[in-house]
Amino acid sequence: MKDKTMLMFTLLAAFMATSTLVCGTEEPEPEVVQDSGDLSYKSPYADPAKFYFADHFDDKDQFADRWIKSQAKKDDTAEEIAKYDGEWDVELPKRTLLANDLGLVLKSKAKHAAIASRLSKPFVFSDRTLVVQYEVNLQDGQECGGSYIKLLSSGKETTDLKQFRDISPYTIMFGPDKCGNDVKLHFIFRHVNPINGTITEKHCRKAKDRLDDAFKDKQPHLYQLVLRPDNTYLIRFDHKIINEGSLFTEFTPPVNPPKEIDDPEDAKPTNWDEREKIPDPDAKKPDDWNENEPPQIPDPSASKPEGWLDDVEEMIPDPNAEKPADWDVEMDGEWEAPLIANPVCEKAVGCGLWKAPMISNPSYKGKWRAPLIDNPNYQGKWAPRKIPNPDFFEDTNPFKMTTIAAIGIELWSMSSDILFDNLIITDDEDVARDWAAQTFDLKRKLIDREAETFVSRVLKFANENPWMWAVLVVVVGLPLAIVIYLACSKSTPPTAARTKKTDEFVPDDDQDQQESSRTKSNLNSPSGEQEGGAQAETVDGGDDEEEGDEEDDENEPEDEEPDTVIEGKEADELPQDEPKEPEGGVKKRKPRRE
Repeated sequence: MKDKTMLMFTLLAAFMATSTLVCGTEEPEPEVVQDSGDLSYKSPYADPAKFYFADHFDDKDQFADRWIKSQAKKDDTAEEIAKYDGEWDVELPKRTLLANDLGLVLKSKAKHAAIASRLSKPFVFSDRTLVVQYEVNLQDGQECGGSYIKLLSSGKETTDLKQFRDISPYTIMFGPDKCGNDVKLHFIFRHVNPINGTITEKHCRKAKDRLDDAFKDKQPHLYQLVLRPDNTYLIRFDHKIINEGSLFTEFTPPVNPPKEIDDPEDAKPTNWDEREKIPDPDAKKPDDWNENEPPQIPDPSASKPEGWLDDVEEMIPDPNAEKPADWDVEMDGEWEAPLIANPVCEKAVGCGLWKAPMISNPSYKGKWRAPLIDNPNYQGKWAPRKIPNPDFFEDTNPFKMTTIAAIGIELWSMSSDILFDNLIITDDEDVARDWAAQTFDLKRKLIDREAETFVSRVLKFANENPWMWAVLVVVVGLPLAIVIYLACSKSTPPTAARTKKTDEFVPDDDQDQQESSRTKSNLNSPSGEQEGGAQAETVDGGDDEEEGDEEDDENEPEDEEPDTVIEGKEADELPQDEPKEPEGGVKKRKPRRE
């Protein structure tokens, strides 16, 4: 008993210690905060030497001085919707995660909206990597609209940002877009033809991973574009690479045109035969081929069922219908009651003209056509001849794009409250990663912590502290094993538990003497035979005694005396107060009870 008590106290103490470490209290858990860092937010500092552009939007006064709302109008659009009159503001998100963490919010929907800001210094595509990174939170979700940004090209068209609009020249467009089931993450760059100076938009292929959740979960998400001088790119979504490749091969149309093109003056000859198969000219229609046979005919074996009412119409005028009071015969014609199903036909087999059901016509063959054979004059599929492409060029370094001078957001969306935050342009991926750690990563940790369950917290803590697995085994595994052991023990009681409560413990050395005394005592009692027989069965082993009796009965004569005899005397002649052990006598077995 003491051992069990000590065990229970030990398990209880271990469980309380584990609960304190894992569960904690309602207050923030110091262990988790220590592992994941301080979750308090401070607006990150943008070192001018490391950033071409950086805005956390936490300073409203700075925003008003830095960002310029467009006052332009769209071309070829109705006057009432041509203006860029979408409303912008800097405010806290609807679901505030970090104190004093503001964002740029598009407040209006179903309106054109445009806003732009100039870079602290132009980004020139030379030998430095371009890294563009920003957050988007579609606070009301989005069914149709974009939340992408444009990196505006340097030039006179972008000198006045108040005239920023859809046709303003840009170098790169990057970001999410969705309308219905068409979900995209744009990466478009405008390529300048080195021969004639024309500009063509190059669209990156779609990523394999779909981003549907980002448009409906109403949570912040991080988008990052990395463009390297070796003409490769990669796109990250929430720090995960979802698209990467080469500027030469992953864009439509390709950067470099083909060396040869189809001759626009080449035409297919009039006698060019492209038919692989032709009808056999020697085939003839068989004489017994009847093209006039219909596909189906009335079943000749069918007969009209008995009781069919040929003279009764299936539909009759409604006898209860009345002509409307405002019925005008001249305008509406002669009034007729509407037709209803004839109630007589409901109980009959059928009414009206009986027709046999239609079956497939076994004689039907359809229109005859000659079988097809290989065309002996087949010349193959015609294609125009190839000529050298007069516009061919080979750009060996498409990374050298037009210099970026400003950043703009030009949208039309059916959703409001689109929040942009932590928009940066740099040439160092580590700098971008550090900026995200101070902003976006803090938000994700808070969101994950809110969604974290007790079990996941325990497993997370155990993974971070391997010694915790030993505690869990003691606290969870050991009590479970004890419960199972006790349950199994109760279902199979020990042999000692089957003895009577009144039975006394008898040493093995004195067992024979005790049995002899008990037998003599029972024989002298009024019901000695029954009690003695019952106790003899209990002491001698129950079922084993019965098996022995069956074997002895086969060898005993049928006329054996039923009384127990010790040394030739009757049991009732022995003194009751002085039980003696038989010496050298033969102990005969009591007869088995029926």
